[in-house]
Amino acid sequence: MASAQLAFTVFFFYLLCPTSIIGLWWAVGSPLVMDHRSICRKTRRLIGKQAEICRKEPEIVQEVIKGAKLGTGECQFQFKERRWNCSTADKFFGRILMQDRGRGNDWWRNLQDIRETAFVYAVTSAGVTFAVTQSCSMGELLQCGCDYQMKGESPDGSWEWGGCGDDIDFGYTKSREFMDAQTRHRSDIRTLLTLHNNEAGRLAVKNFMRTECKCHGLSGSCAVKTCWKKMPIFREVGVRLKERFNGAFQVMGSNNGKHLIPVGDTIKAPTAEDLVYTNESPNFCKRNRKTGSQGTKGRACNATSMGIGGCDLLCCGRGYKERQVVVEENCKCRFHWCCVVKCSKCTAVKTVHECL
Repeated sequence: MASAQLAFTVFFFYLLCPTSIIGLWWAVGSPLVMDHRSICRKTRRLIGKQAEICRKEPEIVQEVIKGAKLGTGECQFQFKERRWNCSTADKFFGRILMQDRGRGNDWWRNLQDIRETAFVYAVTSAGVTFAVTQSCSMGELLQCGCDYQMKGESPDGSWEWGGCGDDIDFGYTKSREFMDAQTRHRSDIRTLLTLHNNEAGRLAVKNFMRTECKCHGLSGSCAVKTCWKKMPIFREVGVRLKERFNGAFQVMGSNNGKHLIPVGDTIKAPTAEDLVYTNESPNFCKRNRKTGSQGTKGRACNATSMGIGGCDLLCCGRGYKERQVVVEENCKCRFHWCCVVKCSKCTAVKTVHECL
């Protein structure tokens, strides 16, 4: 197995612990090999619904791992041009989401409740929802299958429900049971934040189901048209959550500790689809082992862009250097009947810019 895949499977060992998802980001570099059996066996802190799923539905845990991997990859794509780029290269990366690792069993209480943390929770919860639901539709899980609840015709009679709809309710439920299990019965502000952002991730999938249709008939006449509900493409989910990240709400706990209220008297309350946080993020410009920031030194930047990935912003005003690199590319590509595209390999010299 590739080292990257090993790292992602380790991810969920930490998700099952009270440190929840954050510990996963800290330990993705671990060389341990884990499938659903080893995760359920090695994690002794499993309680309640998580333990029940491990005992009765271990195949669900395997899909949860796939969902975590999906969420991690999407996080890295969405943040590839930002100072915090969701990299899992360093073992201390998880500290980026912590104020101070602390000592003993209470270090998880010092997790940083920043925007980045909110996105990590949400995109992973969305990934789990997506992966479980997709496995249902593909017939890979015995507990579920296609969703046939939608029946009948459209109001104008131009099409009827049919086909294999995605059973989003099953995926949503399993994601909720697994992701929220460790925090469901606690009553502190971090629990409220975690549950809210987990839910926002699930809703980014569930609330944006789309209708797909197929025509049936001779020569494409579309004599009969059947439609079904499908999940959005996961890249669309990532884009939507990134937008929520940009507009995340800073909140604080209510006096009774049971609710989140926005900071500022004139700010509207966040909806269930919004991301929430309590603390402002560090600037991530310089490498800082205490906060986990890897800094931006050596990062590739766009010298002609004034946007987030441009050298001015990404390099935090430190400047950048230019160097030439030799790359190998496909060239002289030709289509051969039928149906193969064959290319030659050519070398080219490209100019890259890196932050100082």
